[in-house]
Amino acid sequence: QVQLVESGGGSVQAGGSLRLSCASFGYTYGSDCMGWFRQTPGKGREGVAAIYTVGGSTYYAYSVKGRFTISQDNAKNTVYLQMNRLRPEDTAMYYCAADFSCDNWADWYEYYYWGQGTQVTVSS
Repeated sequence: QVQLVESGGGSVQAGGSLRLSCASFGYTYGSDCMGWFRQTPGKGREGVAAIYTVGGSTYYAYSVKGRFTISQDNAKNTVYLQMNRLRPEDTAMYYCAADFSCDNWADWYEYYYWGQGTQVTVSS
């Protein structure tokens, strides 16, 4: 069983930055792909970015490419999402999730493990 714990959310003005963290606890088999998703009320869960922890390949949604960076610290079993040049439309609950592979990284239903989420609010 893998437990994921997100942190780092908060409120920021447009143009600002935040760094989200996702710490993994427990047996890590089945968590080679770590993804970040976001969700707003009434909308589905959107894939934001993912990283294949074996090798470091990264994947991004078009809407965040060039502004967000996903990275990992294997020694700490932690994945980060650095979010720069934030926009009001980035406001959402952000979740990290773990899956066996990143083949369908943006499909939320592929992921086996989920964190509880951390809120990001960007004001204009």
